[in-house]
Amino acid sequence: MSKTLLVTGASTGIGASTAIEFAQGNLIFVHYNSSENSAREVSEKVRSLGGDAVLVRADLMTEDGCWELFRKVSEKTEELDVLVNNAGGLIRRETVDRVEWKSMIEIFSLNTFSTMMMTRLCLPLLRKGEDPNIINISSIAMRHGAPSATIYGASKGAVDSFTRGSAKELAPDIRVNAVAPGIIPTPFHEKYSTPERLEMFRENTPVKHHGTSEGVARAIRLLVESDYITGETIDINGGLFMR
Repeated sequence: MSKTLLVTGASTGIGASTAIEFAQGNLIFVHYNSSENSAREVSEKVRSLGGDAVLVRADLMTEDGCWELFRKVSEKTEELDVLVNNAGGLIRRETVDRVEWKSMIEIFSLNTFSTMMMTRLCLPLLRKGEDPNIINISSIAMRHGAPSATIYGASKGAVDSFTRGSAKELAPDIRVNAVAPGIIPTPFHEKYSTPERLEMFRENTPVKHHGTSEGVARAIRLLVESDYITGETIDINGGLFMR
C-alpha cells in the first residue's frame, strides 16, 4: 500500500535522502525553506523513481511557519502515514561562556520547538493514516557533548526526550522513534566543520569512515517498517558513541 510522508528539511542531506529512499509508489511532501532549487531537484528525483512529490515551503523557526506548513499539507491530503521531523541546524557555533539568549531561542526553535509543533499539528492527519509513525532526527551531539555546539546538543537532547514521552502518550495508535546520526558529510558540516575537524572525527571513529545520508535514510525505513519499535533512538555513528 502506498504511503503519504511529510519530510521536513527535505531539500538536502538526510531529508533529501529520506524523501528519495521512500520515493517509489509513495506521495512525498518535500518541505524546504530557502533551498528551493535543491528541493525541486529532490522532487524530480522522487518522480523519476515512481513516486509523487509536492513542494511545500515554510519557515519552521516560527509558530506561524509551522501552521503554514500544516495548512499546505492538509489542503492536499486528509491523511498522513509518516512524519519525518528532520528540519534543523546548528545556526552558529558559540561557546557556553559567550552564548546569547537570541541564539538559544533560535536554536531551540529550529531543532526542538518545530519538532514538537509539527508533531502536534499533524496528529489529526496521522490518526487517519496506515500504521502511522513519527521519526525525529536527533544527533550524536546530545550523547557526548559538542564544544562550541553545546546549545545545539541540548536542543537535540530535548528531541530525544520528547520522542520517548510522545511515544508513550500516542501509543498504541502512533509509533514515535528517532535516529541520532554521527558525522554525516552534508551541507551541515560543509558550513560548520573544517576539514581538519572532520578528519579528527574520522580518526576517532572505530570504523574509520563517516556515514552517509543514504545510510541514515535506510535506518529511518527500518523504523517505519518495524511495528514493534517505539520510543527508541537509533545511534548511527560508526561507534563514535556506544551505549
